[in-house]
Amino acid sequence: MKCNVGGIDRILRIVAGLVLIGLAVTGTTGAWAWIGVIPLATGVFKFCPAYPLLGINTGAKDSCNDSSSGK
Repeated sequence: MKCNVGGIDRILRIVAGLVLIGLAVTGTTGAWAWIGVIPLATGVFKFCPAYPLLGINTGAKDSCNDSSSGK
């Protein structure tokens, strides 16, 4: 799986996902807020399945390389 979600995009997805899940857990919104799992997962895994279909890539070419992996 190729990474296609970049830095700012990733942060926004994670924050939005956590906010939506938090709203669902506290009962502030309805069950629809559990949809926050999707942006959270796409932010954590750096991959959005819709991006290839739309021809979008916000990540750098080497965004999948982890600097701690020794590559």
